[in-house]
Amino acid sequence: MIGAYYDSSYLLKLQCPEPGSTAVRAHAATVDVIFCSLHGRAEFISASHRKVREGAASLEFLQALLDQLQADTAAGALHWLPVTEVLIARVEAVYRVAPPDTFLRAADALHLASAADQGFAEIFSNDRHLLSAAPLFGLRGMNVIS
Repeated sequence: MIGAYYDSSYLLKLQCPEPGSTAVRAHAATVDVIFCSLHGRAEFISASHRKVREGAASLEFLQALLDQLQADTAAGALHWLPVTEVLIARVEAVYRVAPPDTFLRAADALHLASAADQGFAEIFSNDRHLLSAAPLFGLRGMNVIS
């Protein structure tokens, strides 16, 4: 089984036509299952609703996105990783030694810790801050969007 860890920005690009979607979908076609931290599910839902709030999508589109998310999860194509005390301890350990100029948001740290905890060598995102912090967790940050 080939798996990849995607943050919520990449998950959204799988479902919504936006810049970078084609490249992310092409990469997703090369893996069997996509992993993401459970908090990424909340991020996906929030970002989907933001599209409605901003007028870029309808409520019907939001419902279709959430239905697809549930279907992908039920089919095993998308696997949500739990947020645990061990994961939070890993986040804390990284912040303790991170250089002072490190820009690392809590949500990004959870994604990075989740990917590292599951033994991934890479994490896929187009978030420049997450990608630059990836080495702090022993990960290579990967962006397939050119």
